[in-house]
Amino acid sequence: MRILLIEDDESLCQTISFQLRQEGFSVDVSGDGEEGLLYIRSRVHDLILLDRMLPKMDGVAVLRAMRQEGIPTPVIFLTALGQVGDRTLGLNAGADDYMVKPFAFEELLARIRYVLRRPAGLQSEDALSFGDITYELRSLTLRRGEASTVLSKRLGDLLELFLRNPGQTLPRQIILLRVWGMDAEVEDGNLDNYTYFLRRSLRKVGSRIQLATVRGIGYRLEDGHD
Repeated sequence: MRILLIEDDESLCQTISFQLRQEGFSVDVSGDGEEGLLYIRSRVHDLILLDRMLPKMDGVAVLRAMRQEGIPTPVIFLTALGQVGDRTLGLNAGADDYMVKPFAFEELLARIRYVLRRPAGLQSEDALSFGDITYELRSLTLRRGEASTVLSKRLGDLLELFLRNPGQTLPRQIILLRVWGMDAEVEDGNLDNYTYFLRRSLRKVGSRIQLATVRGIGYRLEDGHD
C-alpha cells in the first residue's frame, strides 16, 4: 500500500517515512500544501497523512480542496493543534482521523490500519487472495496450494497492486506511480520486465491466473478458470 506524507518538519518526516517503510508501506513525501495537493490529484495513494500547518497552503485548505474535487482517499491529520475546536474543524473538513503531536508511532500505525481496514469478508491486512493464489504481504510469499515462491519487494508491490484491483485494466502510468513512486526515475520498459517476471512467478506455482496485456493501455489481472 502507498501512503502520502505531507509534512514540513523534515526530521519528523524522515522518521515517520522510515518507520512506515519498515512496516512494508511505500511512502511518498511532500513538504508543502500546494505540492501535496498535486500529489493527491494523481490518485495513486491509499492513505494521506496530512500536517495541519503547512507552507503555501495549510492542511485544512488542502483537505477541503481534495474533497470538493471528489477525491475520497482517507486522510489522517497530524498536528500540534489539539483543542476540541481544532479537531472538529479537521474532521468536519473531511478528515478520517486526527492525531495530536507528539504521538507514539505504534498508535499512528494502529490508526492507519484501522482507517485502511477492509470490511469483513474482504482481503485481510496480512494476505491477499484471488482465484487460486494467496500472497502473504509480510513474507512476500506467493502461494498456490503447497507450491510457493518468495518475490522481491518491487515484484511483490506490483502483485499487491493487481490483487487489490482484480479484473480492472490498470494504465501503465498509474502502475508506475503506484509501484515506483512519484519521483522515481524509471524507464517504461522496466514495467514490461517486471510483468514478465510476475508471469513467470505465477507459472512457477502452477497458477491459472493470467496477467493480460491491454494493448495501448496497460495490464489486467484475470482468473483463467474456465
